[in-house]
Amino acid sequence: MKKLLFVLATVTLLWSCGSSEKGELVGVADRPYFEDIDLKGMVFINQGNFSMGAGTQNTTYGKPVQPRTMQVASYFMDETEITNNEYRQFVNWVIDSIARRMLGENGIDGFLIEEDQYGEPIEPAILNKKTKIKWDDQEYREALNDLYYAEKDRFYRRRAIDVSKLNYEYYWIDYGTGSSQRNEGANYAAMKEDNNNIKGEHRGTMFNSRPKGLNNRSSFIKRELINIYPDTLCWVHDYTYSMNEDYTRNYFTSSAYDNYPVVGITWVQAKAFCVWRSNFLNQYLEEMDYSQMNDFRLPTEAEWEFAARGGISGEVYPWGGPYVRNPNGCFLANYEPLKGAYDDDGAVRALMVGHYAPNDYGLYDMAGNVSEWCLDSYSESTYNMANALTPYYNYDAADDDPIAMKRKVIRGGSWKDQKYFIQVQTRTYEFQDTSKCYIGFRCVQPYLGRQKGDNMRTSSNVVK
Repeated sequence: MKKLLFVLATVTLLWSCGSSEKGELVGVADRPYFEDIDLKGMVFINQGNFSMGAGTQNTTYGKPVQPRTMQVASYFMDETEITNNEYRQFVNWVIDSIARRMLGENGIDGFLIEEDQYGEPIEPAILNKKTKIKWDDQEYREALNDLYYAEKDRFYRRRAIDVSKLNYEYYWIDYGTGSSQRNEGANYAAMKEDNNNIKGEHRGTMFNSRPKGLNNRSSFIKRELINIYPDTLCWVHDYTYSMNEDYTRNYFTSSAYDNYPVVGITWVQAKAFCVWRSNFLNQYLEEMDYSQMNDFRLPTEAEWEFAARGGISGEVYPWGGPYVRNPNGCFLANYEPLKGAYDDDGAVRALMVGHYAPNDYGLYDMAGNVSEWCLDSYSESTYNMANALTPYYNYDAADDDPIAMKRKVIRGGSWKDQKYFIQVQTRTYEFQDTSKCYIGFRCVQPYLGRQKGDNMRTSSNVVK
């Protein structure tokens, strides 16, 4: 017994001598946070409060809006809308991933990792992104044949990828449902009534337990499978009896429009892009052995309006003032100045992003060019029911929900709108599964950790 105590004491002493903690509360060493990562093309928006909705009369409903003071936390925001070229990176990544899966499933080695480092099977197998795809190799072409249009559907017999097969699968956690007190399910009321009939020490046992299927984290993990290719036909179906076929053929695919805002994107597709962008960045950080950063997402309606105002309170445009021209008479945004006179501001349709001067936060095109999706669902009473602390209202609409439940907020106005719709306080909506040739989006990333005054770069600095 004495020998055992001596050994334990020796081990304890050796551990203590080799420890840097020395009995002090120093926390746990973790992977470093890579705060200097290159968030290309994003600007920092410092936390603040503002009068949301302040501006002119809401002509849509014939009554004044009800401005309300709202608080937002710090975040990064894209300085421009997501461009065609940036969205093509997402499309190309999905094409590459589908091709690798098909090649591996067709027996070509090197594209699927089916065992871990210990020889244990991985199900489902994960993709090996390091193996090069030989697109011109005959064996590869045959294995990938189902990825392309059938011969009868080919245009001028050209072999082209079938965009209807470009589906992106992802998972997300429904924190709202998980945190709700109603997550006991449809049997909540019945369980409560049954509990009242239980006597003695067992009373409360049934009522305090969740029904089967809602008692673990996996109950709130949702799967999505989204076709991510833009609706290139939006230019035609949005404008009947109008010659827009050239834009249908070229706007998304031609390098001439690389730096133009991507359009024809539904709210659902924009959300999928944000998920992919988050995973794309965090996988890189994982490889570099850095801790992960916050996910990218669409801006909430409050975040969008706060950023659009550029720190100028009480005005109706991102540049301040009541006018849409500068002192030299030049227009300050791409919109429809007069009914039918689209080119008075210098552009007939969408323009290259960043064509006009930015607001005081360094954000471009917060008025005009293309409208932008926000994260929120649309409700006429949002200002009244939303919490003043980082306000956000959303309803996760299913496919079979009434169409009114699928309304999502769009902000900023577009090249086809008149000046009321490019004002910072103007809000309207479109349906989440609808794509338009005048709606795009930009992303935000909530700031990790520190608050105002913690030696953070200012809102006017673009992170290069």
